[in-house]
Amino acid sequence: MTKKKFTWRDLSLDDFKVYFFSLFKALIPKKKLRNFDDLENFIQTKSAWVSQVTLYSYLKTRMGTRYVLHFDNDEFMKSVNQAKWNIYAVALQDLSFFVFSYLKVNYNFNEQIKAKEIFLNILDDETSNKMPIEIVEEAKKNFEERFKSINWEKYCDDIPFNPSALSLYKWAPIADELKTLDRKIVLNSVILKWDIIKKEFKDRIQF
Repeated sequence: MTKKKFTWRDLSLDDFKVYFFSLFKALIPKKKLRNFDDLENFIQTKSAWVSQVTLYSYLKTRMGTRYVLHFDNDEFMKSVNQAKWNIYAVALQDLSFFVFSYLKVNYNFNEQIKAKEIFLNILDDETSNKMPIEIVEEAKKNFEERFKSINWEKYCDDIPFNPSALSLYKWAPIADELKTLDRKIVLNSVILKWDIIKKEFKDRIQF
């Protein structure tokens, strides 16, 4: 049986709308980050983006064409959900510390306690999105430990996103023997995504 080739005629009007809206959205200048509300939204949305894109991309790469079929498996989805929240919790910490370290170094901003306030605000928001309470509490504990020892004048320039890269490596529901083979690729994939966020932040910050 000959496979049907996909052509432009197979695209619906809705497909075109989504496609062109995406192009249009990419051309719209992003607003500057001018206050703490802007920073909180930036930290929350960008941490979620990095966490989900890197996790699902890794799963898709390892599972190939059977990727979608696994989403009918309750146990697998439970593992994915646990991984998603754990990676996100560390990503929030990394980006919070990076942002306020950058403000310290480049804007002489000295109220780093705001990093903690924003981080806790985001966690409060996420509890309503069913972020597991045990992950929330562990995230608060880890944040506090890191907050006490952080060097604000160096953090933003000293592999600031390594913890979240390692978190993807740790939590992704992939067999350990495969993860060992993938370690370098996995870590690099996260760092590359964070490089995009770092550039966007530097372009948009106006404090």
